[in-house]
Amino acid sequence: MENGKCRLAFDIGGTFTDFILEDAAGDLHTFKTLTTHEDYTVAIAEGVNRLLARTGIAAADVGQVLHATTLGSNTLLERTGARTGLITTRGFRDVLEIRDLRMPRLYDQDWDKPETLVRRRRRRVVTGRILADGAEMEPLNEADVREAVEFLKAEGVTSVAVCLINSYANPAHEIRVGEIVREMWPEVHLSLSHVLLPEEGEYPRTSTTVINAYVQPILKDYVARLMQLMEVQGINAPLFFMQSNGGLTPASVAAEQPIHIIESGPAAGVVGASIVGKAGGTPTVITLDIGGTTAKAALVENGTPGKATEFQVGGHVLQVERLLSGGGFTLRVPAIDLAEVGAGGGSIIALDAAGVPQVGPRSAGSNPGPACYGRGGTELTVTDCNLVLGYLNENSIAGGEMILQRDLAMQAAQAQLAGPLGMTPEAAAHGVFTLSCVTMIQAIRAVTTERGQDPRDFALFAFGGNGPLFAAGIAQTLGCPKVIVPPAPGVFSALGLLCAEVEIHKSRSYRASVSEDTVAHARSQLSEMAQQAEAEAQSPGGRLTATARMRYAGQSSDLLVHLGDPATLDAARVRAAFVAEHDRIFKFTAPEDEPVRFTAIEVAYALPVGQVDMAKRRLVGSGTQTSQRAWFGPQTGWLDAPVVPRPALQRITGPCIITDPDATTLVPPGAVAEMAAGGAIIITLPQQAGSTKSERSDVEYA
Repeated sequence: MENGKCRLAFDIGGTFTDFILEDAAGDLHTFKTLTTHEDYTVAIAEGVNRLLARTGIAAADVGQVLHATTLGSNTLLERTGARTGLITTRGFRDVLEIRDLRMPRLYDQDWDKPETLVRRRRRRVVTGRILADGAEMEPLNEADVREAVEFLKAEGVTSVAVCLINSYANPAHEIRVGEIVREMWPEVHLSLSHVLLPEEGEYPRTSTTVINAYVQPILKDYVARLMQLMEVQGINAPLFFMQSNGGLTPASVAAEQPIHIIESGPAAGVVGASIVGKAGGTPTVITLDIGGTTAKAALVENGTPGKATEFQVGGHVLQVERLLSGGGFTLRVPAIDLAEVGAGGGSIIALDAAGVPQVGPRSAGSNPGPACYGRGGTELTVTDCNLVLGYLNENSIAGGEMILQRDLAMQAAQAQLAGPLGMTPEAAAHGVFTLSCVTMIQAIRAVTTERGQDPRDFALFAFGGNGPLFAAGIAQTLGCPKVIVPPAPGVFSALGLLCAEVEIHKSRSYRASVSEDTVAHARSQLSEMAQQAEAEAQSPGGRLTATARMRYAGQSSDLLVHLGDPATLDAARVRAAFVAEHDRIFKFTAPEDEPVRFTAIEVAYALPVGQVDMAKRRLVGSGTQTSQRAWFGPQTGWLDAPVVPRPALQRITGPCIITDPDATTLVPPGAVAEMAAGGAIIITLPQQAGSTKSERSDVEYA
């Protein structure tokens, strides 16, 4: 990016689209507007116009545009992708149907597998066979390929995935199929498995390639419209997308390989949390990102987010069921290890058949939104209940762009919840607050206790439009000692984009025992992969980091092992890294003479694109402190809670409500909130007598 230029970042969420602009002096300016689901670019255009007008910055002075989006995951969830065809090896037509035999509901005979993204009639087979060692067993029958192409054209297919058996070992047949498709059908979208995922594992490779083909036309069209929008706005700057792994990728690469940006939005916030936490002296935290639709949690240890090499997308089973996967489609790409539940500010409260309140997973979204938005919504939501409780200031949403209507929230709470339950509106709303906290805690436990980590050993790093509102209640329930609320919490995922680096990731299968010879060969393979990544990044001088998937000989599952600089690898270092990771995860190691095997090698090519000072967000004036009444449970009841604008905060004991232009932080009675040097709010929670390491299940207000 040119010196003196600004950086613009925006993140599309289920309810709001968040913007942040870093000007040439390093000051940060934010804006928040409702997401326009029928066409995301409408909200983007509004946000860009308003932010540039507010700051007086010319569009020509924007030197970089960074973007996180849920378009990929929404396309899979809503099944709105392209009509897709698959060309595969004869005998492997039903790999997508057979899957890997994992299921999320053991012993449930009524559970059905998700319907495949490619109907069986559009899965065409060709004769020809490559063996696992790369040798050709049977030549490719090109007549079969041409017949398959003609059939898929007649079916109205617009995107084709090609995945031939063992093409990771020798892609010759798959390359030729691609050439024939291009020759006969130049305009079709094409995804080749040896390009996207040159690794063994027939179902993960096929599933990943099909997902890319299914989403690619949607993303390509979106990128084209976004580039056109920037041109109309007068912004002549490179566009980067956030990837699921926490790195940025050029828009051109994202359009061709959208599999890498499926979990784009949630990753950005975790990247920002790793930077802010480390800078503030708390490099190990649990991140809690609560928006209008979902709550997401991740673990950051020593400034490094946890990573996964494979995850499930597009299923109806929540990601918190980590040990029972199979509810969605397997996507084998590097990603930040996240857990998610369908509970947020816009989550709809409904009574089940037994009359018990349930939070989510349905959301009121941005249109019509919660009842208190006054946009025609009538169903009671979590945000309505928070307004009834006095936890929200009526003009504290989206920087004052929206005024909440408490009377509408009260009406919905009385008619849909309090009346049927025979309770007062505040008591019923408080029950919803407590239930919401319990629901959101599922995501945190998925990345802590299910991984052998005790959440009481971590600070809770809360962001998103609703994260700071629920964080103290959740932290008290879990026993976390403190809560960190960063600058610009409501648009923090957009801010996290400004912290990220461009990162291109390459992987390939590599099955060999660890020895000096195999490690030397791996170094040469990694060097070749690094050259490919550098070419995609379109910029030299990046930082190279190697990882590998490894196991003891005879094990059935892999560990992701960080190896560092690929040029310095040797057998002793590789084995030591694996043993240390095995000991960290499983708390034991095998004898020193136990063989260790590679299954895949990976390289990441990273380039810094800028630095951001989190404390330089522009806050005009000190604000005026007011007060409002808030309900903190049946034993405490209504209390007067000071409403303190963030710029005026120094140190205060709760109850207190701290307002940002983009979020509200709730400080419960007895907790202490103070402003840290870096601009974050630190909430220290009262210690419970005799329960330093014992989990509490009944917090007074949560």
